[in-house]
Amino acid sequence: MLITQKKQYALRAIFELAKHFGQGPIKVSDIARAQAIPLRFLEVILNQLKKSGFVDSKRGYQGGYELSRKPKDVAVGDVIRFMDKRGDQPPDCIACVSRDNCPFGGECALSPMWEKVWESLFCVYDGTTMQDLLDIEREKHPAPVQ
Repeated sequence: MLITQKKQYALRAIFELAKHFGQGPIKVSDIARAQAIPLRFLEVILNQLKKSGFVDSKRGYQGGYELSRKPKDVAVGDVIRFMDKRGDQPPDCIACVSRDNCPFGGECALSPMWEKVWESLFCVYDGTTMQDLLDIEREKHPAPVQ
């Protein structure tokens, strides 16, 4: 049930792009620095996200990446599903990772509970957008009054 490092990096990259939505492309190095993501990992992740339709890129000196949708239209669950490649399907079993490794063939008494946990997690993920996260950050760190 833990979110892998790769999925965390993808979410943080999209969050950083959401912070700059409508301001033009952001350089990969700026995203990496702002979100403490190793540059090499970020380049791979952004290329994957580009295929998802969440992110656009522009080449050249003024190039970089930008969010292709409004932050309110990007749910955390959508990003996780895309990076997971599994879609809406929960893992066969949290403890065994797959039915092949399960001594009970994925049919133990705990399986229904794990499915409920999975559904509950995605209820939260799907109900949280990048805009929600931006709003939370603004509440925690309001802009200084000048």
